[in-house]
Amino acid sequence: MVINTKGEKKVIEIPIISIRPCKNQARVYFKRDEMQELAISIRENGILQPLTVRRVSKNEYELIAGERRLRAASMCGMKSVPCIVVNCDEGQATVFSLLENLQRENLNIFEEAEGIRKLIITCGLTQMEAARKLGKRQSTVANKLRLLRLTREERDYITRSDLSERHARALIKIDDETTRKLALSEVISSGLNVKQTEKLVEKMLSDVPVKKAKQTTKIIYKDIRIFVNTISKAIDTMKSSGINASSEKNETDDYIEYFVRIPKTAIPQTTAETDVSEVKEGEIIPIQQNA
Repeated sequence: MVINTKGEKKVIEIPIISIRPCKNQARVYFKRDEMQELAISIRENGILQPLTVRRVSKNEYELIAGERRLRAASMCGMKSVPCIVVNCDEGQATVFSLLENLQRENLNIFEEAEGIRKLIITCGLTQMEAARKLGKRQSTVANKLRLLRLTREERDYITRSDLSERHARALIKIDDETTRKLALSEVISSGLNVKQTEKLVEKMLSDVPVKKAKQTTKIIYKDIRIFVNTISKAIDTMKSSGINASSEKNETDDYIEYFVRIPKTAIPQTTAETDVSEVKEGEIIPIQQNA
């Protein structure tokens, strides 16, 4: 995606009251102490990097990049901020804002995962395509998206307790929400590190009968191979019928993911031909289809 900035690279001062936040902002949490430090720095040194905005009306702009700077400037009493106005539509602005935030390292783990999810939905991307845009491996993107299996409440506790992504990924192994919350409570109250958390999760999972589950897993695995072969045969059948179908297969430790694209082009319909001039009432007519 390219945003046209030709002729609009000039930095201009825009009143803070005229700038509205981006509705698809990836960042949700703003640590108060960090914002205060940034506000002090801006008060002393000014804003060193201009904000990026787009014009939405004569006197109104939408923020694309720089929400922390905008908030900190407001905290220290500034009435206007330096901005670069870019020429783009709402869709381009959304993608640019998401990419700009995702390429920064100070998003928390859930903000990053939510941002990746929004990017995939907004742009209609596969995980592989999103990974290429972000310069990440597809397995990395898949693992980050898995974090969204945790409830909003669990995410809040993890974020406020400064637990790491590895803590969260260990807890995801517990499917039962009640058991998972008990594990999370123990991790936070006891200040467990990642290894201790993983041992706790293993212990809690071992309390569940696994003999029958292992047998079921073997059966499911055999069925999965059948399903995968069925998908491949279906794609081959469509191709042999003249339909330009395509598929993309991604595989992680937890699942196999297929993306199938079938063009919405018209498929020639078969026509039935028969001589009805001598058909008697009640007689069954054999139908011949054109090849």
